[in-house]
Amino acid sequence: MELRVLNYFLAIAREENMTRAAQMLHVSQPALSRQMMQLEEELGVKLFIRSNHNIILTEDGLLLKRRAQEILSLADKTKREFIHREAELTGEIAIGSGEFLSTRELAKAMVAFREKHPLVQFRLHSGNADNVQDYIERGLLDLGVMGEPVDIRKYAFVPMPVKERWGILVRSDSKLAQKERIVAEDLAGLSLVTGSREFNGQLIDWLGEMYDQLEIAAVGNLLYNEAMLVEYGMEAVLCIQLDACYRNLRFIPLYPEVESRTALVWKKDSVFSRATSAFIEFTTQYLKAISGDKR
Repeated sequence: MELRVLNYFLAIAREENMTRAAQMLHVSQPALSRQMMQLEEELGVKLFIRSNHNIILTEDGLLLKRRAQEILSLADKTKREFIHREAELTGEIAIGSGEFLSTRELAKAMVAFREKHPLVQFRLHSGNADNVQDYIERGLLDLGVMGEPVDIRKYAFVPMPVKERWGILVRSDSKLAQKERIVAEDLAGLSLVTGSREFNGQLIDWLGEMYDQLEIAAVGNLLYNEAMLVEYGMEAVLCIQLDACYRNLRFIPLYPEVESRTALVWKKDSVFSRATSAFIEFTTQYLKAISGDKR
């Protein structure tokens, strides 16, 4: 399976028309059709449902579309990593992160690193822990900021020097808005928005008997979107505190206090580009120095 053929396939999937795709690719329509027939024979599946006016992907075609996008993205990333000048460090570093206070320390490290190596570029991917970990496993991300604990059998990591504080976001006119802290019983009967259906051990311990009584109204992976649900009618978001202000909403910490930690992780025994290896070394020392200053 050639990368060129995957590019052809994605062009057809995008245009939904063989003739338009052939024009865009500057190849003849019969030649493009032959390539797709050969691709279907190679994979042993039917990729398209053809009609007089358009082309629709089958379920196998949709799967190949996702895989082709990943393969071509990884191939492009690999090519960029090898394009570098002898005298200067260049290349792209792909980093994933959830929404954490600790992301600000990562941002500082990235800026400081790029001041030393201005030809290096960063590509940022925002997602939850499962999403970031999946992309690291596929090789689409080099590093990621994720919540601890980290699987030390698979990943190397450096702890982020910031604690994440848990609480809830409620509307300023909520009955809870005047409270200075939230206990588990305060969540009884509330329509809650959370970042996951599965809570970490600390939250489960904090919730105690309330854990089985929670009413989860919605689950999201971006706090801004979750906050909008509360602004327009749902009662609270169970979340960590970020450096952000939301109109008409107030953050109230949990009591007893619940804190979590994050870490910058990367796969053990991976072979990285010069730029990524240099960034890992630089950021490890940078974050350790910050951690020392905060003791």
